[in-house]
Amino acid sequence: MDWGKGRISGPDGEDWRVPVYELIERQKKVSSRLAIEGVESAFIDDPVELYWLTGSRQDSAFLIGADGSEIQNTHWIRKSLDRAKFESGGEDCPHLAEEHPRMGDLFDSLKNIGCTMMPCTLEKKIPHNRWRFLRSKMGGFSNDSTDCTDWIYELREVKSDWEKEMIRESGEINLSMFEEIQNFGGLGKTELEIAGAAEQVSRSAGFGGRIRMRRWPMDCDRVVITSGKSGSVPTFFDSAIGGYGSSPISPLGAGFTKVMEKDPVLVDIVHVHRGYVSDCTRMFCAGNLPEEWSNRLEDMIEISNAVVNSLAKGDFCSDAWNVGSEIANEMGHSKHLMGMAPHQAKFLGHSVGLELDETPVVADGFERSLELGGTMAVEPKIIFENGAIGIEDTWIRCNDGIECLTAGNRFPAISEWQT
Repeated sequence: MDWGKGRISGPDGEDWRVPVYELIERQKKVSSRLAIEGVESAFIDDPVELYWLTGSRQDSAFLIGADGSEIQNTHWIRKSLDRAKFESGGEDCPHLAEEHPRMGDLFDSLKNIGCTMMPCTLEKKIPHNRWRFLRSKMGGFSNDSTDCTDWIYELREVKSDWEKEMIRESGEINLSMFEEIQNFGGLGKTELEIAGAAEQVSRSAGFGGRIRMRRWPMDCDRVVITSGKSGSVPTFFDSAIGGYGSSPISPLGAGFTKVMEKDPVLVDIVHVHRGYVSDCTRMFCAGNLPEEWSNRLEDMIEISNAVVNSLAKGDFCSDAWNVGSEIANEMGHSKHLMGMAPHQAKFLGHSVGLELDETPVVADGFERSLELGGTMAVEPKIIFENGAIGIEDTWIRCNDGIECLTAGNRFPAISEWQT
């Protein structure tokens, strides 16, 4: 089969593979970290980490050696080998790509590739049965396995210039979705109808249908819309906003509630562009938003600005949480910040990248800064019995401060549909 660029490409024929120079740099970072940790190699078989390191998420595993080891980085692929080779750069692929060995031969295959010790694994991320199975097939080594999950997560926290551009492009599509909602939505439309209009924009731009999350068993609806009282409905999701959802198996966000005049309509959009997440929230209303809600929105904007400024200075994420939550308390919102008791979420921002819930988080206990190159969605929201209101944008910390990668000042915090 022809695996040329014209067959796997973006909507306008662009080559959407991860650049080979990116793969080389990422593999170098992991190899260096393995050496620092005194670990000879790592066996990577999670789809997100595979994509980050190889540019492909085919059914496969990636064996990567530490600096100074004799191990050649090798991508073992079950299905599809030809596609995986192409997605990793074709003739410029920076690692060996070959058929996955039989699991009964895994120990011998690891030895043949240069391993003298059992590779570390993503113990905290992959299912326990999978981890136990891998250990049993690697059991001929004298050492026990080591977990490398946190190391990989830390390395992925700092985004490269290319990754920053992916999130920026994701943010542009995210903005287009809000513009479509501004044009399409209005009095009498259901939350699901409005979400569908935004979904069409996203799908046309290349959204693949999946939002990846670390925390099990979380899954996320990518266009969360709550109108009026539906904004106060709690659900399983670890966030401020719940909503009725479309059914008990999809109990998050947009449902069949219709937009009523003067009700606050909260729209929280996640777009994923070539794997990279952008997250943004704006408010809408059919007619004029009542003054009480307008004042609450101004309060959320003030809290957002304070949190963003704290992150930009390099304050610990826990300190940014304290800044935002203390302002909310002074405003009288402590019992409504990020939900209503006992359903309050305990964060004001979360890092994003290839997953929606990356680290660090603007929350108590994260006593470290958002690193230069780190990307964070800041999202203060308050919830009441008759609705919800808030603001959210995705940011990247830079040498000279912090930059917005989503709508920012280009799209209003509140848009009013004509009635």
